[in-house]
Amino acid sequence: MKTLFCSTAMLFAASTFSAEPAETTRISLNTANAEQLAQLEGIGKAKAEAIVRYRTEHGQFSSIEELTNVRGIGQSILEKNRALIAVE
Repeated sequence: MKTLFCSTAMLFAASTFSAEPAETTRISLNTANAEQLAQLEGIGKAKAEAIVRYRTEHGQFSSIEELTNVRGIGQSILEKNRALIAVE
């Protein structure tokens, strides 16, 4: 009986807390500084600074795909970070 109660309680708890996953905060290509951008996968200090420089020279990003216009950032890096970036 004790085992049945514990099993039922665990199933209830799992269904209660397994709703939708927490929303991830995205990094905006248009407002993030180099330190924030360097947290992205495959983007170190130099590439992060290149993103900020590109934004300064060309204006705000109109799409996340435009990130590939930054020297050293290709489709692979874009895809690795697609869910983490935005152009808000």
